[in-house]
Amino acid sequence: MTSFLLLAAVLIVLSIAVALVRILFVGGDTDRLMATQLLSTGGIAAMLLFGVVNQQSAVVDVALILAVLTAFAGVAFVHAYQQRRLRDADQDHST
Repeated sequence: MTSFLLLAAVLIVLSIAVALVRILFVGGDTDRLMATQLLSTGGIAAMLLFGVVNQQSAVVDVALILAVLTAFAGVAFVHAYQQRRLRDADQDHST
């Protein structure tokens, strides 16, 4: 069972590497948000798996805290994006 969990963690870390490449080379804000969410979700999943394999509850606690922070970061990004679009629309109408 331990080797299966470690294999799953390695596959998740590989998907995180793909997400990092996508963040660097993608132009759109929405694509970057989705890649960042994939990155954080994968990191949290890998931390949870490593915490369970090594029987360290502190790692699991940190992963769960990061999951909550990731949700707030996504909401903050969407809010900032909407504010920027409204500001740009106001500037277009005023000119």
